Amino acid sequence: MTTITCPLLRLAALAAASWLAAPAWGQEVTLKFHHIWNPQAMASVNLIQPWCDKVAKESGGKLKCQILPAMSGGGTPPQLVDRVKDGVDDLVITLPGYTAGRFPAMEVFELPFMCNSAEAGARAAWDYLQKYALKEFPGTKVLATWVHDEGYIHTRDKQVKTMADFKGLKMRAPTRQTNKLLATLGASPVGMPLPAIPDAVSKGTIDGFLLPWEVMPSLKLHELVKYDSETDPSRPALYSAVFVFAMNQAKYDSLPPELKKVIDDNSGAEFSQSVGKLWDNSQAAGRKAAIDRGNVLYTIPAAELDNWVRASAPLYIGWVAEVEGKGMPAKQMLQDAKDLLAKYKVAK
Repeated sequence: MTTITCPLLRLAALAAASWLAAPAWGQEVTLKFHHIWNPQAMASVNLIQPWCDKVAKESGGKLKCQILPAMSGGGTPPQLVDRVKDGVDDLVITLPGYTAGRFPAMEVFELPFMCNSAEAGARAAWDYLQKYALKEFPGTKVLATWVHDEGYIHTRDKQVKTMADFKGLKMRAPTRQTNKLLATLGASPVGMPLPAIPDAVSKGTIDGFLLPWEVMPSLKLHELVKYDSETDPSRPALYSAVFVFAMNQAKYDSLPPELKKVIDDNSGAEFSQSVGKLWDNSQAAGRKAAIDRGNVLYTIPAAELDNWVRASAPLYIGWVAEVEGKGMPAKQMLQDAKDLLAKYKVAK
């Protein structure tokens, strides 16, 4: 009796110990996902919710998101990069460019007239990140990076057709390099977060702003301006801004292998490319909203844009000098970024 009972007791004890030691494999993990958009925005509807649904399904319900839209988790957009690094948030999507000068390597894609496809820009940015910029995100696992669709000029009372038309205009732009571009073109750049734009346009604090079509419908910005100036598609976009989808590294490291695989399967180069394609495909809806309202659209011709390209050349020189001053091979980095954009260029 005793010889049978003892092994049984030992087995029971081992089973209990095993059960106590394995809650991470069996229990649900809730990821706090903090971002900048309202729930109606394209990114909320077409990227964030589908990603959360997909990882939940592929993990058998073990990975779930607690989505915190429009900075409802606290803090400001520029603080998201630190919130995810420090583990205050588990997942974020943000723009490194919100923190001027902190991410000089990735800023190369925010120089003017670099790319005219978010899909190509996403693939280029991912490859470039692996080579040059991962060290800019300590404590962080970057799941994806991309640029948005082409940025255009939107003004309330005066249409921009030539560089001279910028004179006297107070214009908002999202990043340091784009503000420098506005100053180069003759405008007065005004810094402010995205949610502040509607009130600033309504009150005349700014005369207009640079934005892609994608973001305008969710804030009804097409209803606050009369003029929308696009750029000839044969030339690179006036500007782009870089996004990162980032996870707290310690949170990722704490996951069991099966859940890490779910995250890995929903991140990386191809995922980044698919997100870029989402941004490219979002242009039509925003553009249609402006047309339906009766806004006046104008395409700035290639010959005029060439003048703008020449005027903005000092921004490249300045970026190279600044980044070289930080001990990085800036000329090679710029060339690599251009080569990658050419490699992944999407025919229009």
